[in-house]
Amino acid sequence: MSIGVFLSAPMGPIGILCVQRTLNKGRNSGFFTGVGAAASDLFYCLLTGLGISLVTDFIADHVNILQVVGSIILIVYAIYMIVHNPVSQIKESLDQREDHWRDMVTGFLFTLSNPLIMFLIIPLFARFGFPLPEYKFYHIILGYAFIVVGALLWWAVITFFVDKVRTHFNIRSMWLINRIIGIIVLLLSIYGLATGLYAYLQEIHLI
Repeated sequence: MSIGVFLSAPMGPIGILCVQRTLNKGRNSGFFTGVGAAASDLFYCLLTGLGISLVTDFIADHVNILQVVGSIILIVYAIYMIVHNPVSQIKESLDQREDHWRDMVTGFLFTLSNPLIMFLIIPLFARFGFPLPEYKFYHIILGYAFIVVGALLWWAVITFFVDKVRTHFNIRSMWLINRIIGIIVLLLSIYGLATGLYAYLQEIHLI
């Protein structure tokens, strides 16, 4: 459970997305975005547990290009946040179940675009001694299950508190928050793109 909480707690782009959706569309939208993020975390945890050396070697060999691709994805999302009016989200008459599926899928893909999270998973696994060779199969299954439980508890708490202050925001302030958060994500993504691209060009000896 602690691993799940520590993986989810850093307020990165996925955390910002959950907060934004909770403010714009309510707690359920933010929470189901977190569910998608937890599924992506589980995927990377399974990759780490099943083949640490293989996966980490691949990431280490392609870290710069992965940073470039991830930054481009975040830039596109940030621009969408800046120009998109949350009023249109509130006026949408979509089926609630389909809406939650979309929240989960986008949360999953958004988190999946950052494979560097595995460099956080590895020390967490080492710190908490999971999984150990003497563990039986069902111990490992329970361990992965409770990683997801820890992540879901984190998103439940975050969206609960954000939803409590949601009533203090009107439509105009929500749009302003969208733009501010979008600009922050955009600036961070541009910086990540620039540093990743510079390192990649150095790697292939173009500069």
